[in-house]
Amino acid sequence: MDIDLTPLHSHIVEKIDITNEYSIPSEYFGTTGIKKLDNIKVEGYVYLSPANEDMTEEQDCINCKIKGKMLLEDSISLEPIEYPFSIEYDDIIEENCKKNENTLDIFMILWENIVLEVPLQFTKVTDFSKFQGDGWKLVSENEPTTNNNPFSELLDKMKEE
Repeated sequence: MDIDLTPLHSHIVEKIDITNEYSIPSEYFGTTGIKKLDNIKVEGYVYLSPANEDMTEEQDCINCKIKGKMLLEDSISLEPIEYPFSIEYDDIIEENCKKNENTLDIFMILWENIVLEVPLQFTKVTDFSKFQGDGWKLVSENEPTTNNNPFSELLDKMKEE
């Protein structure tokens, strides 16, 4: 995922195309909940931002769109499901992303932004009737329960007021 920035810094080109497909190794998934992450499509370019009153010198910037699908575990059924994501990213490239002055490794930029897209909970389950047992059942947020609700007396008093 290394990009040679020499033509950009030499002002031979105005921008460097970074359109490509990438894969994230499974060692990075850790506790993110991601089970698989392949074929990430990146469309965009790296460019130099001009010096202005805020910046005394030109800085490397990136503008790209990151799209793909991550394989997650369903929060209710625990089955693997695909979760599509799309990220638009336009920012100054931080120094810690550079390997040296003329090479850029965009892996960390991709990974940090993809991890931000992982939902805390995600489900495609619509029929909650399958998820029940002896003395319990799974209910949706839209399904109010009043049986054995410790707050039912409080709710009744609030309705009276």
